[in-house]
Amino acid sequence: MKATIVTIGDEILIGQIVDTNSGYIAKALDRIGIQTHEMLSISDDKKHILETFKKLQNQVDLVIITGGLGPTKDDITKKTFCDYFDDVLVEDQAVLAHVTEIIEGFYKRPINQLNKEQALVPSKGEVLFNKMGTAPGMWMKKDNTVFISLPGVPYEMKYLVDFEIVPKLVKEYKRPYIIHKTILTYGQGESMVAERIETWENNLPSFIKLAYLPAPGRVRLRLTARGENKDVLENAVKENVDSLSKIIGDIIVGFDEEETIEVVVGKLLAAHGKSLATAESCTGGKIAQMITSVAGASAYFKGSVVSYSKATKVSLLDIDSELIEKNDVVSAAVAVAMASNVKRLLQTDYAIATTGNAGPTSEPGSAAVGVVFIAIATPNEVVVSEFNFGQPREKVIDRTANKALELLQQEILKSTH
Repeated sequence: MKATIVTIGDEILIGQIVDTNSGYIAKALDRIGIQTHEMLSISDDKKHILETFKKLQNQVDLVIITGGLGPTKDDITKKTFCDYFDDVLVEDQAVLAHVTEIIEGFYKRPINQLNKEQALVPSKGEVLFNKMGTAPGMWMKKDNTVFISLPGVPYEMKYLVDFEIVPKLVKEYKRPYIIHKTILTYGQGESMVAERIETWENNLPSFIKLAYLPAPGRVRLRLTARGENKDVLENAVKENVDSLSKIIGDIIVGFDEEETIEVVVGKLLAAHGKSLATAESCTGGKIAQMITSVAGASAYFKGSVVSYSKATKVSLLDIDSELIEKNDVVSAAVAVAMASNVKRLLQTDYAIATTGNAGPTSEPGSAAVGVVFIAIATPNEVVVSEFNFGQPREKVIDRTANKALELLQQEILKSTH
């Protein structure tokens, strides 16, 4: 099966909001063996929507549309569905009762006509009941293509995908198996990783494809296997991941999408009952944000000091101003002092410190743009490393944050083995 995902909304086309719905839907379809053929974003224009429907008709098996189901005049998806399917809107009593309960029971105000019109649905369509909101989803079929319309509100869309659409697709359609395995590597660039695994890659079975997904400081390797026999696919993927681990095991830090470096480090800290603090200058709190994005981080993360200025380093981290003047704020000595002092201040087992020049400019006599020092304070010592991450500014910050967590992982493994 092939699917196209269509997002409707001028707010997406002018960059006012970012389309996250398409990615969520594509992942959900992929898990059940349905390939997303393309993603489209189109305007809130009846003619444009109809032309898109006609273009996709019988070209794909499934079209999933999000957006345009609200109660206001600019939400035209339902009426456009009726035009395309030569249908009329009728009132669905179950949806009306649900909308009334939300408006009068939860919001404590009388239901108005616009709210009531949320219960209008195409007479030929199947209603996808939306427990999370007032706009129901719609499932309609024409010739060989199923059209599904969903609200654009992300949590409403996610509910309908997970509890209405996916179960129905699984029940009604025979699909191939698609198995993914993502290997997360840190510390080497895409070209270097590719060179190391070239022979392994050339010997992959024809039904397994490899994709390189590079980002600052890391490369994800995604294996995708497609076929009719799930056991054969899973065994082949496992065998090839095992052989890959023997080649580049030194840079592999985790597996699958959830196994980011912050997840890996968090698991290590939690498993050994250790705690962590950060003192950040050039990264501006990014490392702390990455760490706290992991559920349960409070078990091991004590906090962070974002000491962006010299004055803050002196006042909050108790760094000797003469040390800064002698060595420069971007220096190994200052990074070591930051890590040592935040570890003592927050009474943790480990600490990370970063100081560097992320750009875009460099003052005379100061560190060049891209130069960064990362210090890791362990229970026994402080280790400091110097890097030059180049430009632009965003790349320097991202690579510093990723490299800092990678270095922390290495130090934890040293201390616990």
